[in-house]
Amino acid sequence: MEEKRDYRAAKVDAWLALALADQSGHYADPAARAAAVGSLPVPVRARAALLAALARIGTPVDGDLEFVGRLAQADPAATNALAAWLETAAAVKGGTA
Repeated sequence: MEEKRDYRAAKVDAWLALALADQSGHYADPAARAAAVGSLPVPVRARAALLAALARIGTPVDGDLEFVGRLAQADPAATNALAAWLETAAAVKGGTA
């Protein structure tokens, strides 16, 4: 599916990333989140990290953030770096908005 850019794969990736980011469903369990690190593709984990960071700074994490998936797919390392930067900025500022 990855090679064909199947829209269903993109929808599943988006769902997995959101569930991991907001720790819902299967990913409510800390052990499941830890296992995801080794089993989910790097772009999905990067997308989840950025969604979680955006949520912590007060950004509504909803369907309007489609660019997060594109960024994570194009450059997971940059996506992770942005997530880390947002987390640091939020910590320096004193938490969420």
